[in-house]
Amino acid sequence: KMHQKVIPQKKKEEKKPSSKRLAVEDTRVSTPQEPEKKTAQKIIPNPDENTPTADKVPAKKTFQQEIAAQKAGGRTGGVYIPPFKLAAMQKEMSKMNKTSKEFQRLKWEKLRKGINGLVNKVNVANIKMLIPEFFELNLIRGRGLLARAIMKAQLASPGFTHIYAALVAVLNTKLPENGELIMKRVIVGFRRAYKRRDKVVATAFIKFIGHLINQQVSHELIALQLLTILLEDPTDDSVEIAVNFTKEVGQVLEQLSPRGLHAIFERFRGILHEGEIDKRVQYTIEGLFAVRRSGFEDFPAVLPELDLVDRSDQISFELGLEDKLDKQELLDVFKVDEEFEENENLWKTIRGEILGEDSDADDESGSGDDESEDGDSDEEAAWDGPTGIKGPATTDIRDMTEQDLINLRRTVYLTIMSAVGFEECAHKLAKLEIPEGHEMELCNMLIECCSQERTYLRYYGLLGQRFSLMDRRWSETFDKAFEDQYAMIHRLETNKLRNVAKFFAHLLQTDSLPWTCLEYIHLNEEETTSSSRIFIKILAQELSENLGIAKLKARFNDPYMMQVFSGIFPMDDNPRNTRFAINYWTSIGLGALTDSLRQHLKDAPKRLREQQMQLARQQASRGHRSSSSSSSSSSSSSSSSSSSSGSDSSSSSSS
Repeated sequence: KMHQKVIPQKKKEEKKPSSKRLAVEDTRVSTPQEPEKKTAQKIIPNPDENTPTADKVPAKKTFQQEIAAQKAGGRTGGVYIPPFKLAAMQKEMSKMNKTSKEFQRLKWEKLRKGINGLVNKVNVANIKMLIPEFFELNLIRGRGLLARAIMKAQLASPGFTHIYAALVAVLNTKLPENGELIMKRVIVGFRRAYKRRDKVVATAFIKFIGHLINQQVSHELIALQLLTILLEDPTDDSVEIAVNFTKEVGQVLEQLSPRGLHAIFERFRGILHEGEIDKRVQYTIEGLFAVRRSGFEDFPAVLPELDLVDRSDQISFELGLEDKLDKQELLDVFKVDEEFEENENLWKTIRGEILGEDSDADDESGSGDDESEDGDSDEEAAWDGPTGIKGPATTDIRDMTEQDLINLRRTVYLTIMSAVGFEECAHKLAKLEIPEGHEMELCNMLIECCSQERTYLRYYGLLGQRFSLMDRRWSETFDKAFEDQYAMIHRLETNKLRNVAKFFAHLLQTDSLPWTCLEYIHLNEEETTSSSRIFIKILAQELSENLGIAKLKARFNDPYMMQVFSGIFPMDDNPRNTRFAINYWTSIGLGALTDSLRQHLKDAPKRLREQQMQLARQQASRGHRSSSSSSSSSSSSSSSSSSSSGSDSSSSSSS
């Protein structure tokens, strides 16, 4: 064919008479092979007889046109170009018109090779270094090439799926259209493979979807849709694919959609009970349940080395399996761009914003100046960042997330729950060296753990006793905790309320908690609720059981503590409160403690009469004082009048 293109048309016309003449001469001898000779002579030309002349040779194609023609000829994208030819081609490319088809095709091929090379080189160790090189390429124009290269590499190497998913996650934060295109093509590819019953391709694509969900490029709802479809009509292959997919996304679904994951495992359990699938697949389901019990430790959602994107910066796409998705296959094919230069300049601007090339250029120039001036080491040490401010600068960083406090609570809880005995637990908690101001965290955690138990455990009381006797600050902290718990006692259930009351009763009976904490209790009808009365009942009964009623009565009748216990045993002027307290203590079986209250209530009328008599005496004394003061004032007025008259008479006599 190449030879026929070179032969001029005139030579072909000159050849025709000779072929006819040969055909006529050959007819003289009739043989059965004549028709084959004629057709062969008409189709195959003789290159030796007819050669083109020098003046009729067509114009030679340019180097770029030949390379472009070679590249357009094959499916693989062209042939190998030696380095010297590539250098010559690049020199002539700079002279070519940038809007020409050949120039744009060469740029397209360069872009395709660059994307394929970077995708093939990426791994866990160098992904951070290769990501800036990806952004050096025009990923807006080549987003179809990028999607095709990543999907092709993933299908060839499913073991590196997590690496390609991490790469897509990073690119998706800056160029969301690339991530969306890859997600659409992967979903369409899975649907096509599932319809064709292609297990290998379907397994690879569903694994890619799973890792994209782990990187939050795709929403987790598509995982539940996939599992529902795979387990709707279970077969050996569909169940096996579903098991592998659940292992990949199980850790994420356990955090984001625990109910959905529970429903999926219930479906697995139903399939296992039905027993219609192969034994081998049943064993895989049992293995999946074992993986779930271990918390998917062997199948982490994202490796620490590939956790490159902050969750707040990630863009998730809510694409479903039944949505109409456009693969945009025309993006994989070269097409002449009439606004090629404008689009290239626009990509340079976007690339500069992504990579921060302006700041990098400033940094490079600054580093060059520093290298040239080796003697100014002191100035370099004093230089503080790009602001140019010299001198040491201190930054006060405050953690407003309270992460340290959360870690302290977790450590205290784990120590309390994992210790064998209270002595071991107290020793471990003392070694934590809880800073001042955070003592309440330990007390609240101890009370909370005690309240969560089904029945009261003496372990918590002994632990609180040990800390209260260890240092005064702990007893003061438990005193404050008693006040807080009594103020919020109405929020606790009956079982929790009983455990908390017994805990504080243990501290009181061992004198670990000062009895002055009982001054927060005011036993009357207005200031108590049903919960608080139950709390006081359990507290008092526990003290009576352990101390004895006689010792408890002596403690409450201590004259130095009468002011503290005035709230529990009210002896004020209101007999209603006293009567309420007497009835309360008698109803809970501790009427022996109310002797002083009964005597106080019995002597109330006598005290009332005495108060009235004293009040009458005070009023009488006040009236006597007022009458005496009035008589004294009248006598003084009369004496003043007599003295004035005497003075008048003396003045008249003198006159």
